[in-house]
Amino acid sequence: MHSQLVWDDLRLVLAIARAGTLSGAARSLGVTHSTVFRRLGAIEQQIGVRLFDRFRDGYAATPAGESAAKLAARFEGEVLALERGFSGEIQLLSGIVRIATTDTVGALLMPHLAALRHAHPDIRLELTVSNAMANLTRRDADIALRPVPEPPETLVGRRLSSIAHAVYCADPSLFDPAAGPWIGLDEALRATVIGKWLRQAVPDDRIICRVDALPALRDAARAGLGLAMLPCYVGDSAAGLRRVAPGALAEPRSALWLLTHDDLKRSPRIRAVMDFLAHALLPERDLLEGRRG
Repeated sequence: MHSQLVWDDLRLVLAIARAGTLSGAARSLGVTHSTVFRRLGAIEQQIGVRLFDRFRDGYAATPAGESAAKLAARFEGEVLALERGFSGEIQLLSGIVRIATTDTVGALLMPHLAALRHAHPDIRLELTVSNAMANLTRRDADIALRPVPEPPETLVGRRLSSIAHAVYCADPSLFDPAAGPWIGLDEALRATVIGKWLRQAVPDDRIICRVDALPALRDAARAGLGLAMLPCYVGDSAAGLRRVAPGALAEPRSALWLLTHDDLKRSPRIRAVMDFLAHALLPERDLLEGRRG
């Protein structure tokens, strides 16, 4: 072998060997078929050995694949034994839970944190508010509450709601979306759904100001500076802002996702906090989906 296999590689090989198909392995691992296909190819290229023979009705392990699967099965047994040894400690609903979210979603979250502390007084919260995606694999956070169209494949969780957007300004009689002026986003938010929409829909010469945060975008529009594309949960809840075309929602659309890493989803304290947040944010769905405007 030209390189060493790590546990995640061996676990994938074991899943394919047990299922006999990539789709079956994907279901057992909680990932997509394409992820299993891509990772298997990368593993075989990395070690320079073919682990499976491909047939029309499935995958069969080569001698090297059988050896890798047997080793993975032994590792799996040892890992499960270790987890059972820790089970008494893991079952406690106590300890630190780190939550990462954005500035605007954080504003929705804050009113519910006192009730969360009351429900689980032995859980201590650490909240990180940033527009950068927290790396849950490196444990930058345990839970991420993010407005994105699709979450990374490495994370698991649930889709809480869609997120609608609309065009807002202080006085719709003063502004024409075809002419502007528009308030834009700078490079820090270039990859967001609003940043992408602005690049496609609004010429640069119609953007008179750029900001690096959605609260600043909201405030600039409220001050009468120009038009702003905003999530409806931001624009509809801001006094002094009105939709340019009331009732008409505009692209882009996104979604609010509650996410954690696959390795953490069975932790009782992580599961308890995620269940609480999913229930607490359910009444916000009309606001998120633009039905209160």
